[in-house]
Amino acid sequence: MNRDTFTETIRAFKHRTPFRPFTVVTVGGNRHEVDHPDTLAVNDGLALLAAPGGVPVIFDHDGVSEIIGDLSARGRKRRTNG
Repeated sequence: MNRDTFTETIRAFKHRTPFRPFTVVTVGGNRHEVDHPDTLAVNDGLALLAAPGGVPVIFDHDGVSEIIGDLSARGRKRRTNG
């Protein structure tokens, strides 16, 4: 996924109103659920997630294969593939 698309997509999911959880899938197959907007920081193609238990997870635009969640108001799921 390119840097700008990654950053814009993560920000769009993070700033939805009301916020709804979404999942970041890495190229290695790991899945990280973002269940609250304050657990995630993103800038310039890099993201830091405070996972459950306060465990930090760092991923970047090259390491993410897809972002799974609903960006529409109608409840459809959108997959953003890299």
